[in-house]
Amino acid sequence: MLSISVEVLQALLPLIVFFIIFQLLYLKFPSSQLAKLFLGISMTALGMILFLYGVYNGFFPVGTEIGSFFGKMEHQWLMIPVGFFLGFLATFAEPAVRVLCYQIEKSSSGYIRSKLMLYTLSISVAVFVSIGMAKLVYGIPFLYIIVPGYLLAIALMWLSDKDFIAIAFDAGGVATGPMAVTFLMSMAVGVASAQEGRDPIIDGFGMIALIALAPIIFVMLLGVYIRYIGGKDNV
Repeated sequence: MLSISVEVLQALLPLIVFFIIFQLLYLKFPSSQLAKLFLGISMTALGMILFLYGVYNGFFPVGTEIGSFFGKMEHQWLMIPVGFFLGFLATFAEPAVRVLCYQIEKSSSGYIRSKLMLYTLSISVAVFVSIGMAKLVYGIPFLYIIVPGYLLAIALMWLSDKDFIAIAFDAGGVATGPMAVTFLMSMAVGVASAQEGRDPIIDGFGMIALIALAPIIFVMLLGVYIRYIGGKDNV
């Protein structure tokens, strides 16, 4: 816990110093507002400490053990639907994804509804986690998935509604949040460690790259639908 607290303080301290400098030179917030800000920063620090402690002592070992369990199963194809289910749940529960969806609806004045984006992102990650599990089960080279995926993303940039292109790439970064990194990646490493002939370094990693690619493709596919079929009034 002490080492985690030090890491969090090291991350937040430069931001606090930066804010204090701006407060003294430009912002000049009243003392009541400063009290609220520093209370919020303190709660953020405490939340980060508790979250990281839970990640290191909960999500990492649990994800690895779940991956090891499925990796030793006789019918390993079952990891594909399991990956879909867990990928959907991890994204649906990701706080950063919900914040992004809220910001999209707010910024678009309700044109792009938050629930539509939430389900689009959750399903996209679920599909690509299942693809990642298929890669582990059948030994598909990573390049055979990631290169065509990004070529498809580049092609969709020319076809998609322009309102969705920037959102798609931001969504790709947001989807690779703490839930995905801590749980799904550790599960993939656990699966690769349990399977004969699989290298945890070569085969276990790459899941986060697939998760980052998933929203890019699916959000722009939504943009293609809106541009050519659905119409903006049906979003």
